[in-house]
Amino acid sequence: MSGGLKISANIKSANNIKVTNNTNSDKNHPKIMVMIPTYNEKENIVHLMQSINALNVPNLHILVVDDNSPDGTWKLVKEYSKTHPHTHLLHRTKDKGRGLAGIAGFKFALSEGADIIVEMDADFSHHPKYIPKLLETIKTCDVVLGSRFVKGGKDLDRGFVRQTITYLARNLIRIILGISVYDCTSGFRCFRRKVIESIGLDDFISKGPEIVQEVLYNSYFKGFKIKEVPIVFMDRRQGESTLGIQAMIDGFIMVWKLRLRNI
Repeated sequence: MSGGLKISANIKSANNIKVTNNTNSDKNHPKIMVMIPTYNEKENIVHLMQSINALNVPNLHILVVDDNSPDGTWKLVKEYSKTHPHTHLLHRTKDKGRGLAGIAGFKFALSEGADIIVEMDADFSHHPKYIPKLLETIKTCDVVLGSRFVKGGKDLDRGFVRQTITYLARNLIRIILGISVYDCTSGFRCFRRKVIESIGLDDFISKGPEIVQEVLYNSYFKGFKIKEVPIVFMDRRQGESTLGIQAMIDGFIMVWKLRLRNI
């Protein structure tokens, strides 16, 4: 496969990802793609996919973008897709990283005709029970953030140090980038198709988790309407987090890069 990319489930061609304008939607329901980037999430991924499908949202597809997880996460997704045809797998073996995985996932969703794209983590810190609220809210805006810091939202089960870092980071990002949202580090988000088509994915510079800031920044300054809905964020129960100190430093550096690029 070119570029170290393997595409499974319901895909006729796996040579590359082509971005098209064909929405290919259900006549009565928009096509929804829930994109889940993964790395070593075998303890969570099947339960998560089952929980999403249990919502019974019409015309909902699941896309797992896996960076060749050593624990075999991608194998579980591939097996699950055999009995759940709305499940798709991007198995990436080269050019790894959360940012590059996100870009690949967005492009795949567009090429498959998604009208609405939901992005979430695989560890249940972003609980699928909030997906219907995101989808309801997107009817009146362009981007919806699952927010810990609006009324009704909470950030639970994390130590004082991590909560303090999150508090400082979100306020610094708001000040430096001039973004008037409360949870600008939220990775639980919902986008209209036109947003992802317009934010210049081919020009992104993020390779890691800092893509969260780049996507939000570009969406905000393209003038898209952003709303926040409250969620309760609960730290992962199973598996290990890949978000360490270096990722936080990279995120802070990215904020300054984005600001300087647009002065």
